Amino acid sequence: MMDVEGKTVPRLIRDVVIKNPDVPAQYSRNDSGEFDFLTYSQMWECAMNFGGALLSKNVGRGEKIGLIADDRKEWQQASLGILAVGAVDVPRGTDASREDLKYILSFVECKICIAENSSAAKKILESKNDLPALKSLIMFDAPDEEIVSLAKDCGIALLKFGEMLEEGKKFRDENSGKVESELEKGNWDDIATIIFTSGTTGIPKGVVITHGNFLAQLIEVTDRIWLRPNERALCILPVWHVFMREVEYVILSQGCALCYSKPIGNVLLGDLTKLNPVILPAVPRVFEGVLEGINRKMRRTGGITLAMYTFFVHAAILHSRMHRKLFRQNIRFKKEFMPFWWAILVLPWLLLWPTKLLGNALVFKKIRKMLGTNFRAGVVGGGSYPKSVDEFFWAIGVNIVEGYGLTETSPIVSVRFIDKPIFGSIGTPLYGVQARIVDMEGNVLPKCQKGVLQIKGPTVMQGYYNRPELTAKAISPDGWLDTGDLAIIGMVGELKILGRVKDTIVLRGGENVEPIPLETKLTESIYISTAVVIGQDERNLGALILPNQEELVLWAQSCNVKFETFEDLVKTQEAYKFIDGIVRETICAKNGFRAFERIPRFALLSKPFEVGRELSAKQELMRYKITELYPNEVKLIFRE
Repeated sequence: MMDVEGKTVPRLIRDVVIKNPDVPAQYSRNDSGEFDFLTYSQMWECAMNFGGALLSKNVGRGEKIGLIADDRKEWQQASLGILAVGAVDVPRGTDASREDLKYILSFVECKICIAENSSAAKKILESKNDLPALKSLIMFDAPDEEIVSLAKDCGIALLKFGEMLEEGKKFRDENSGKVESELEKGNWDDIATIIFTSGTTGIPKGVVITHGNFLAQLIEVTDRIWLRPNERALCILPVWHVFMREVEYVILSQGCALCYSKPIGNVLLGDLTKLNPVILPAVPRVFEGVLEGINRKMRRTGGITLAMYTFFVHAAILHSRMHRKLFRQNIRFKKEFMPFWWAILVLPWLLLWPTKLLGNALVFKKIRKMLGTNFRAGVVGGGSYPKSVDEFFWAIGVNIVEGYGLTETSPIVSVRFIDKPIFGSIGTPLYGVQARIVDMEGNVLPKCQKGVLQIKGPTVMQGYYNRPELTAKAISPDGWLDTGDLAIIGMVGELKILGRVKDTIVLRGGENVEPIPLETKLTESIYISTAVVIGQDERNLGALILPNQEELVLWAQSCNVKFETFEDLVKTQEAYKFIDGIVRETICAKNGFRAFERIPRFALLSKPFEVGRELSAKQELMRYKITELYPNEVKLIFRE
């Protein structure tokens, strides 16, 4: 276990720098498209210089500094510099709306704000009338002429990050040991950041997270996601979101390098083979996209290649299911008589083994090669990880470990072990973290019963910034945080998330429906990209369905369906009847769905969901917006 007692985030990173000064810490793409790196000592020097620049601007301990940027080398340098002098960063991504930035920066009264580029700077400067405290704007990229003029008109000091580093170095030369002295003053309980939730439920709330909240997770999570100095991790998620931020601390605390890439198919795959990372932290949609891309490529190839691929994948999945059963690698909710299962399964398990080995040699090895030569595991979080995707990667020998957490838990509650994952679970709670399941009345339930998950421990936030009434609602007097998630605890302590309490749809007949299992099952079809199940207070369920454009067009052409655009196609009766057949075959009793979970009517959409509209910044569905965005479609679905 890692020793973090009494430290702060920058002091922990300083200790890593001392041990690994010349080890690469950050890889970023240069103008020619190749990757350059900074060593730990170089990254740390930048962070300390930025801390010095802040002290030269009279930044005090506890002062809030806006950090509006996406993941890049300057982000960690700026954040570590802020934390080193006892200040607090208030992060958000460049895709944040002007209204969100205005609300956040005014609510915490930022005097100084960092903006990645001119686009982010413009949103901030145009809100100056609502940001009376704001005095200075620091930019990672060079500002364009419009921003220079706008800053001047607003009376805002416009500063460049590179020049700030030079100014900070000069300050440190003239004030030897000043930054280091502030670094040593830091405490475990000092506030490190205020992260505003991405707004899946409405107005953002500022989650107050301390250094101790971050560090408490590192005590044991580094045993589950283990790395070695000099290894690399590919970073594609927004670092302002607490999942990626904590994973970066997991990486840096073990002397490994952050490699900055993009969650864009060809860029991501190219960087995987170029950089050969050992881990890839990502949201479920990334791994779903990889699987969809593989399947699409196989279908286009067709013939014997497609037949072999389909056969070997099905055989490998079947063999993996038997293997997990025999060796207790599934989450379990009741006692099992293992001699019975060995008697039933050992022979087919042995007979299928050569087939799986052949599939590995002919097919799976080539797929794994796409991930590079050093790939150890993907770390998935931030959303529901579909069982079908989990089964596929498990079967072909690609280790994907699912974790769980909330912004309010800083965020990691649990994660599977890389070396001994348990399928169908999110692992056991981390060291020091307690989990329990309660019913709707707050009564504690025994293991293997479904209810609401509550968490207690050193990772739980201090509260919502300046919102004591919301904090009291979320955290009980004895420290239990209500996650709002439906969950169940297995026989040996692993957790399984079943859905959100607020996502539960209550039909007029009083039936409670969890939409996520239905949506997950529907999107297993190659013809359905996205499905949103709706029906609160209605007689029956409905759904908004976005078909897979490429696959539906191919189907339509093969069936001689007449259309000009994809929008025309989804409006045809032929397309509706075709998708209706898929829905009826999928959501049915033989797949374990009850009668009231069937979807008699739905609407087909033609445009993919977008971040900031239907999706939050971490690509979670903002359900509360759906009926507002698609009122006509919803009305047609539930017409009497």
